[in-house]
Amino acid sequence: MNAGGEKAINCIGRRTGVLGKTRKRKTGNGKTQAEKRRDMDNVIIGQSGGPTAVINSSLAGAIKAAKAKGIHKVYGMHHGIEGFLMEDIIDLDEYLYDLNDLSLMKRTPAAFLGSCRYKLPDIQGNEKIYEKMFAVMEKYGIRYFLYIGGNDSMDTIKKLSDYAHAYQKEQKFMGIPKTIDNDLPITDHTPGYGSAAKFIATSMKEIICDNESFGATEPKLCVVEIMGRNAGWLTASAALSRDSDCDGPDLIYFPEIPFDPDAYVNRVKELLKKKKSIVIAASEGLKLADGTLVCELAGDYAFVDAFGHRQLSGCGKVLANMIAKETGFKTRSIEFSILQRCATHMASRVDVDEAYNAGYVACDAAISGESGKMAALRVITREPYVVTYELADVHEVANIERKMPRSWISEDGTYVTDEFLNYAKPLVIGSLTPYSAGGLPKHMSLKHKRNVFSANHS
Repeated sequence: MNAGGEKAINCIGRRTGVLGKTRKRKTGNGKTQAEKRRDMDNVIIGQSGGPTAVINSSLAGAIKAAKAKGIHKVYGMHHGIEGFLMEDIIDLDEYLYDLNDLSLMKRTPAAFLGSCRYKLPDIQGNEKIYEKMFAVMEKYGIRYFLYIGGNDSMDTIKKLSDYAHAYQKEQKFMGIPKTIDNDLPITDHTPGYGSAAKFIATSMKEIICDNESFGATEPKLCVVEIMGRNAGWLTASAALSRDSDCDGPDLIYFPEIPFDPDAYVNRVKELLKKKKSIVIAASEGLKLADGTLVCELAGDYAFVDAFGHRQLSGCGKVLANMIAKETGFKTRSIEFSILQRCATHMASRVDVDEAYNAGYVACDAAISGESGKMAALRVITREPYVVTYELADVHEVANIERKMPRSWISEDGTYVTDEFLNYAKPLVIGSLTPYSAGGLPKHMSLKHKRNVFSANHS
């Protein structure tokens, strides 16, 4: 299950063959029992929610496990459960000449299969939707259903496994953890977080260097807005930039700590008396004591998705403008935005390997008969770093957010403690060299060859 030991791809972009030779299915009474069983033992995999730099590594691991177990067909949901409901289903053999292509898949950003933010309704009163989904599974001979995602995606696995249990269905449902927010319970950390943390820490070092280049006549202040709706794990990773060659950010503001504008302005004013360069890391989900989002102080309209999540943006600008108004100094705000989750060229090797292994473990467990579970990471020791994998009950994961422990945030609420640094440092180690052509990275894409099964497919 180790993601190392990869072979180089002989011909990048070649998508003309399949994973092994596919035998033609016999029809009518000519099928053997083994062939009938094989036809009903297919796997389908979906990706949901915000992508990560390693979400396709989990996809690669799941595919490898399925093929190692002798699964006949591995399908993909085009745009997650939303696409599945429309029977927008991909035959993944059409994109993999052989298993070496999984190496390129791991180096591909975003969700290769396409993602979605679709809330599956409660079972009661919506049985027809579930009946339709299981009919689609029966049609394509799908016994094993894998979903790569975060809190809301685990809710999908929970509902489908509950329905299968209540109605005595044979299908097995497994969740594969994914989120840069690192806010899933049970698992020590989530695949995707380490690579996002690495991007944030690296970019913070570069921003701090740039900001320190100026300040001959007056101080320069930069506020960096980092993703994190309710949990400050990503914002905390900015502190990883602190090293012998970098002081790290001057202040870090977390969504777990109520934001006090007056205290913030006074703190920055004191720093400006001592330093010519100030860099601040702030969570996009920063809130006032009354629950008002700091980004809402700008009065901008924001989109709300199917799960009731407001699109967050603008917190950094609000914080920068506060200081500009109070001091008259030049300020700047930077939003990392989706760069935090799509920078596969800067992925952590530890993260890549763990994402791959989580996908492998989940698929292997489903085929072995497990259902209603999620693959979880358990760290044995952090120095040396040793991790193992186990299965968590999806009911203990779905719709539950794990926030930063208060003890890992400094007493004044503006930095992290050594406990957090010891936790996060192993997760950003190593890198995965991109395959490139013409000086730019190469990726897999659905655009060039895609085998979509329509509702009329037979």
